[in-house]
Amino acid sequence: MEPAGGGFLSGKYSREQPSVDGSRRTDLDFPPVNKERAYDIIAVLKEMAEQKQATVAQVALSWLLHQSAVTSVIIGTKRIEQLDENIGATTIRLTEAELQTLNEASKLPAEYPSYVGDMEFVENATAGGIADPISRPVSISAR
Repeated sequence: MEPAGGGFLSGKYSREQPSVDGSRRTDLDFPPVNKERAYDIIAVLKEMAEQKQATVAQVALSWLLHQSAVTSVIIGTKRIEQLDENIGATTIRLTEAELQTLNEASKLPAEYPSYVGDMEFVENATAGGIADPISRPVSISAR
């Protein structure tokens, strides 16, 4: 799951409330965040959080803790209540279906050159008998 940026997981920002007076993002929107994508991810997290009687942040942290590549999660809080809430994420269990839903919602878009293989023209070209440059063996000879 791509980090959504400060305040998004806490519910501080939403489509209905894109900024908060006195917050850093009101005057300096940094780091840059694809807000529409973040709002879409938050919507999935919010629905799951309601089902689990948890917070959005707890479900997001639980998702991280379920990742085999993650060995630790660093949390940042300003208040003891936030710390207690974040620690509560360790008690949330996500099913395989829930993990898959969150994986799909937060999947990073393919970047060049990896998306080239997925493009329709590549499929059409290879279906028409043109050699597939991606899987064709390449030999290099010194001249």
